[in-house]
Amino acid sequence: MSDRDQEKKPLSLNRSKLELSKTVEAGQVRQNFSHGRSKSVTVEVRKKRTFEKNESGRFREVKKDIVAEQAPAETPAPEAKKEPVEEPKSRPVVEDHGNLTDSERAARMAALKAAEERRKQEEADAEIRAREEAARKAAEEEARKAEEAKAAEAAPVEEEQSKDKAEVSVEDVEKQLAASTAKGKTSKPKPAATPKAKEEEVIMGEPAEPLVPEERRRSAPATAKPKSRKEQDEEDARKAARKRAEEEAKGAARAKTDDGRRRGKLSIANAMTGDEGGRRRSMASIKRQQAKAKARAMGPQKPKEKIVRDVIIPDVITVQELANRMAERAADVIKTLMSMGVMATINQSLDPDTAQLVVEEFGHNVKRVSDADVEEALVVADDSEEQLLGRPPVVTVMGHVDHGKTSLLDALRATDVAGGEAGGITQHIGAYQVTMATGSKITFIDTPGHAAFTEMRSRGAKVTDIVVLVVAADDSVMPQTIEAISHAKAAGVPMIVAINKVDKPGANPSKVKTELLQHEVVVEEMGGDVQAVEVSAKQRTGLTELEEAILLQAEVLDLKANPNRVADGVVVEARMEKGRGPVATVLVQRGTLRTGDIFVTGAEWGRVRALVDDHGTRVSDAIPGMPVEVTGLNGVPSAGDDFVVVENEAKAREVADFRQRRIRETQAAAMKKSALENMFSQSGEVKELPIVIKGDVQGSVEALIGTLQKLGNEEVSVRVLHSGVGGINESDVTLARASNALIIGFNVRANQQAREQARRDNVDIRYYSIIYDVADDIKKMLSGMLSPEVREKFLGYAQIRDIFTISGNKIAGCMVTEGIVKRGAGVRLLRDDVVIHSGELSTLRRFKDEVKEVREGYECGMSFAKYNDLQVGDVIECFENEEIAVEL
Repeated sequence: MSDRDQEKKPLSLNRSKLELSKTVEAGQVRQNFSHGRSKSVTVEVRKKRTFEKNESGRFREVKKDIVAEQAPAETPAPEAKKEPVEEPKSRPVVEDHGNLTDSERAARMAALKAAEERRKQEEADAEIRAREEAARKAAEEEARKAEEAKAAEAAPVEEEQSKDKAEVSVEDVEKQLAASTAKGKTSKPKPAATPKAKEEEVIMGEPAEPLVPEERRRSAPATAKPKSRKEQDEEDARKAARKRAEEEAKGAARAKTDDGRRRGKLSIANAMTGDEGGRRRSMASIKRQQAKAKARAMGPQKPKEKIVRDVIIPDVITVQELANRMAERAADVIKTLMSMGVMATINQSLDPDTAQLVVEEFGHNVKRVSDADVEEALVVADDSEEQLLGRPPVVTVMGHVDHGKTSLLDALRATDVAGGEAGGITQHIGAYQVTMATGSKITFIDTPGHAAFTEMRSRGAKVTDIVVLVVAADDSVMPQTIEAISHAKAAGVPMIVAINKVDKPGANPSKVKTELLQHEVVVEEMGGDVQAVEVSAKQRTGLTELEEAILLQAEVLDLKANPNRVADGVVVEARMEKGRGPVATVLVQRGTLRTGDIFVTGAEWGRVRALVDDHGTRVSDAIPGMPVEVTGLNGVPSAGDDFVVVENEAKAREVADFRQRRIRETQAAAMKKSALENMFSQSGEVKELPIVIKGDVQGSVEALIGTLQKLGNEEVSVRVLHSGVGGINESDVTLARASNALIIGFNVRANQQAREQARRDNVDIRYYSIIYDVADDIKKMLSGMLSPEVREKFLGYAQIRDIFTISGNKIAGCMVTEGIVKRGAGVRLLRDDVVIHSGELSTLRRFKDEVKEVREGYECGMSFAKYNDLQVGDVIECFENEEIAVEL
């Protein structure tokens, strides 16, 4: 056997030597993290089998401990089951079975050396990283200490500004946490920092940064002794105490330093755990506290002086608005009202007198205003004497119907105005300007003479300078003449009497002058101051004398006006024209009216689109005393309304809206009053005739309404549903159909659509051009609505001579002593000239025959219906009732 064979000895199976020793030891440890979190983990210590060369050159086995961290255990397991752990591939275990060759043994030794070099290199890298981490922490600690020093310098200043607010910095909280943590830890001295101890400290302690599993495995200590139950409980108690101390420190810091605002986002977890914080101080509270501290630092100040304001009080003002205008608290205003005995809420309205008392109580100045103040802008100051220039006189022609007013004006204008008037009378006011041969101008206003136009004549007298009273020489003074005299006296204007129709047979001017004396009109011939001129419109005589009398009176009056100012005047007449819209005849009294001016007239406003004179010629402006037709209104005004030019459209709208509102309120109040009066005064129901009136001009419509409303009595009356200027349209027909009304068109007609609708709906439309016909027809309609009058008609007397009883009924044998007795007529039974029964005859017989009547001197038999108390000597009175139609 060679030496090589001797060296290769066969392996013997010695169980005591081949038996595997216990290579894994396991135990439970608790790993701690930041914020008080911890978990239990299982730590296994494996015996690493390595080989070293001994002095004899042979390899021997050396075991080293390797700590491996397993999954966290749910429950502590003191006797954990020890399982073998597979060795990592990077560190293979070399088993010497005694049959390795030299080359294999050399390769294994080279591998072991390489692994050892790698381990040393990793330990060097870990030491370098530890030094870098220590340097970084040192730099952070220095920066933190610098910030603390800076905060300590600023602390006294902050403490002076807000003494009530103590601030605790984040660094103080960290110190308190560190102190509380130090108390819970044991004071055992630490052993020398061996590599193995360092590895165990990394695993068992609280690392500043969590290690990755690979680093943890590499830096794990060789052995890890599991803690006992007692040590584990002590450590848990220390952690609980430290957590309580941290919470108390956080609460104290929040109470002293936190401004009450939530930090970070509010999550569901924070809301469930209550970590978002409780009620915090508001910024307003902090600002108030700072303001108080500033006020204390500045020292006592003088009280503020009360500001006295000018408070404007309108017709109606609320408590809140009054407080705002005074810059006072609404609660103080309510207290003042309560002290005055007025219980009011913040939204309640106050009358201007009460509001004035409240304002004076607070020491403010009061300025009373009213809604009607918007019209103050329309009032312009009077002109100076240097600005006034002469203007033509405005003459109003008045008189009775058919006394020749329009004919006289036609003679002056050399035109035939009467030919265009329906029925030969003037239905509306006409304004004309006449130029005399001398070049002087006179403005004439022709007013109707009918009784229905009283209001129109009154308006004409208000705008005139001179009144020409036309009286017919053959008719003398009439009712409308007397009325014209009253209007002229009320207006305070001079009067000129024009005695017309002196050329007619039977004319007596002296009679006219004498009759005028009864009405305090004294002509110059009789020692008075009223001029009287005898004229003839048809023969054109006396016209020059009339013109001279007018100019003489105007010269005495010294009529002047300022043309260089905004225009104002009066509306003589207004109407609605197709294609032109609302048209108003305006008499300019002051200023100059130009195209494009914005004006207000009554409750309407507009812009002048065109100016047309009395000859139909368009003009650019109108001077004082000149009548013109104005287009551009937004509605039809009333005759007699004032006409004022304003500066802008906004002002015109404001004034017009105020006037419209006032008209509506007046109408509503009148309707309410009328309804109450009707409720308490009328016992029966009044029959009404509904009417819709449409006319050509506003004055005619008003005259129609005034005339028709005067018709009627306690039983019937006229109700005007709607009135307007212009043609009859479909809306008028619809209104009339809904109310069963009559439509009256005065000098207007219905359009094609309205006529077809009226024919389809059976609506009665009546056209008129003379006001007499309207009044007569409406009077007949109202008369037909009246209940007929019942009158009793006496027929005769009959005396009872004998009484007969037939079948239980008493029959009176009578003699007709007067008149006639009829069957079915009413009878009264008289006994000693006293009526004891009224009823009807049930039977009237002569002999055995029923008869209709029995005349005087004949005998008859009569029986009463449902009455038998008849006696001899009674007298029977026979009568009948008849109905008579009543007229207004």
